[in-house]
Parts: sequence; C-alpha cells; structure tokens
Amino acid sequence: MKAVFLFNFAQFVDWPAGAFPDSTAPLVIGVLGDDPFGPYLDETVRGETVRGRPLAVRRYQQIDEVRTCHILFISASEESRLGNILDSLKHRAILTVGDSPAFAQRGGMIRFVSERNKIRMRINVAAVEAAQLTISSKLLRAAEIVSRGEP
Repeated sequence: MKAVFLFNFAQFVDWPAGAFPDSTAPLVIGVLGDDPFGPYLDETVRGETVRGRPLAVRRYQQIDEVRTCHILFISASEESRLGNILDSLKHRAILTVGDSPAFAQRGGMIRFVSERNKIRMRINVAAVEAAQLTISSKLLRAAEIVSRGEP
C-alpha cells in the first residue's frame, strides 16, 4: 500500500524546474536503506508517467549515493542516522518520506502512520516549503499537519 502512496505523491507534489536535469528526465523515487517494498514499488510505477515524465525507481545504501531523486523513502533501518540524512538533504528539492517514529517532527516531510489498519500521513509543511516543494491541498486535507519538534 505504501508503494502506491509514493506513486500518488508524484501526482500531488510540484517540484521547481531546476529539480530535473531536462524536460524528458524521469521522476525518480528512491529508497534509502532496507527496502520494505520488494518488487511492488517497481511494479506500481512500471509504464506510468506523471506530467509527461516517466517514473524510475532507485535504491541507495548511503545518502551520498543520492544524486537526482525527487521522492526519497527513508527506511526505518536508517533511524540512527536520520538527523544526518535530513541535514544533508536540506535545501534539496527531494520529498522525504518515512515511517519511523517522529519522522516528520525530526524534519522529514511525510510520515506514514498505521492506525486501525489504515495508513495515515503526517506532513511537516515547513520542511516541504524549505525544499521549495508545493503539496496539493487535496493531499494536505487528507493528512495531519505537524511541526518540527511537535509531539
């Protein structure tokens, strides 16, 4: 289910023009650390386009491997390094997504929360704006808005 959310985020977020090397470059969804999706993420985006751009999936083990990326799922395996990871991504137009406790309060942009067998989202709007991204009001209405440091 989270793989589908990542694909849908591509449709509800706008990136600055400079986030793409050219007009035909793919929108890249990355996974940093242990991959909880297996083949499902690849299957979800295969053959899909968003605003005329193909989608590509890339997997990374270290944050310094992340070059061109637009949506980055930061696995729970990276929790001990989360502060450093988010600091290194500051001011880059990358939508950061995770499901670690307090992910959004620590500066991540979207945290998945499982409640009563449903996936909910917590969004840190300040972190999104700092990266010069724009999230559709439709996505914001479906989420809980949190601030950095807020419980």
